[in-house]
Amino acid sequence: MTPAPRGVTLRGVVKRFGSVTAVADADLEIRPGELMALVGPSGCGKSTLLRLIAGLEEPGGGEILIGERPVNDIPPGDRDVAMVFQSYALYPHMTVAANLGFGLRVRGTDRGEIEERVERTARILGLGDLLARRPGQLSGGQQQRVALGRAMVRDPGVFLFDEPLSNLDAGLRLRTRDQIASLHQRLGTTMIFVTHDQTEALSLGQRVAVMDRGEILQVGTPDAVYRRPASLFVAAFVGSPPINRLGLSGTDDGGVAGGPFRFATDPPLAAATLAVRPEDLTVTPPSFRPDITPPVRADFTATVLRVEALGSEQRVHLDGPGSATWIARTPPSLRVDPGDPVHVSVAWERTHLFGPDGSRVGAPPRPIHILRDS
Repeated sequence: MTPAPRGVTLRGVVKRFGSVTAVADADLEIRPGELMALVGPSGCGKSTLLRLIAGLEEPGGGEILIGERPVNDIPPGDRDVAMVFQSYALYPHMTVAANLGFGLRVRGTDRGEIEERVERTARILGLGDLLARRPGQLSGGQQQRVALGRAMVRDPGVFLFDEPLSNLDAGLRLRTRDQIASLHQRLGTTMIFVTHDQTEALSLGQRVAVMDRGEILQVGTPDAVYRRPASLFVAAFVGSPPINRLGLSGTDDGGVAGGPFRFATDPPLAAATLAVRPEDLTVTPPSFRPDITPPVRADFTATVLRVEALGSEQRVHLDGPGSATWIARTPPSLRVDPGDPVHVSVAWERTHLFGPDGSRVGAPPRPIHILRDS
């Protein structure tokens, strides 16, 4: 019988390697039965945080609890966690069945129980026909399922996944991702999933923790992290294509301005960044005539640089505002070509404004804007 899932709590956890701080004063609560995704760029500390929970690294400060039990001084084998690595870490000379049951044999589990658990796990993961094979006879996806099964067979209170899909091709990653999500729904076990792929994090995690330079910057549901990022880093890291950004400078009247826009801010800001998701831009084709069709609002004009046709959508690259290229996500029915002048409107209620330190200020009001000549 699968044990009740256990939560994981980090309180002020610190880990340093010499002069490098890999994890800085981390506070995080992972609920029992939750699938939490830790996401961030390479070297941000997410894998180190996972290894601290597993007991493979010792914290330099703070406290780690699994369930209600502090585990700082408890060895990895006694923490009731199972870890799935990026490299699979299968024993090449053992069969699939032997790989699945190895951890149980080491713990002295009865042979009959081992066979029962191995068969049950193989059935869940579709490995029943592969039990007699060795890892070298398996595909990458099959090896990943064996690695998952070796963790499952122990019925741990917490699963830890350290970028387990990184070695798989795109199609297999998608199928294995769906399998992990289904597995979580079926088992109801606490899972912590580390990835550098923000799409993977948003699609898998019930909640997402975004990390950078050892710090946990934001924790929330995928929708909350995407729709209301706490910082410019989170806004830029989460989302594909990336969020559009425009640097704004302080004005004499206490507002900020950049490109064709000027905003009133309270309190006054010395500088700011406007950020707009690609789907929050509406592009009107060159046939638009403002003198004939006045209901269409345009916040700025731009020239089409490139169009990416992706089947269900288009990504239209535009020359501004500002010096950087902007991207609009549009329906495939929009007919525009490179070189076309277009009018662009902004869903201001869904935009974001960040202060000089990158922290969120809020959604800017509709600006006093100046259209470029069309």
